[in-house]
Amino acid sequence: MQRQRGFSLIELLIVVAIILIIAAIAIPNLLRARIAANEASAVGSIRTINTAMISYNSSYPTVGFAANLTDLTGTCTGSVVPTSTSACLIDSTLAAGTKSGYTFSAAGTSGGYAVWATPVTVNTTGVRAFCSVADAVVRTNTAPISSCAGTETPLQ
Repeated sequence: MQRQRGFSLIELLIVVAIILIIAAIAIPNLLRARIAANEASAVGSIRTINTAMISYNSSYPTVGFAANLTDLTGTCTGSVVPTSTSACLIDSTLAAGTKSGYTFSAAGTSGGYAVWATPVTVNTTGVRAFCSVADAVVRTNTAPISSCAGTETPLQ
């Protein structure tokens, strides 16, 4: 009598079922971790823009705050000098308006500014929207926002 080698169909089905159960437990946790990472990146980017706006206002006091994100970026290398329309304060990825699953916008005047970030896809790339005004306090909102009035909940 010869001895057979290998696995039976039942044994293979049990192994596949165990792998599927482990995947069903792990995938939601992975997605939540990605959302948390995107939100942390968005808060960091808002803080970067806050710093850039304050630096811009100090460098160009007659202009005030930058009118938009593109005024805060630029390619200042070598002999190229920063200007009020190309200040070289933030990177080009952030100035383009989309980074780590969030879209960023800013509006500035001589008296103040507002910057806000909303998830590209709510509940997939992020859950909360973030914003800040000239007081540089990062605020949060559970609904997508298209501006920042400064009345949103401060981030804890």
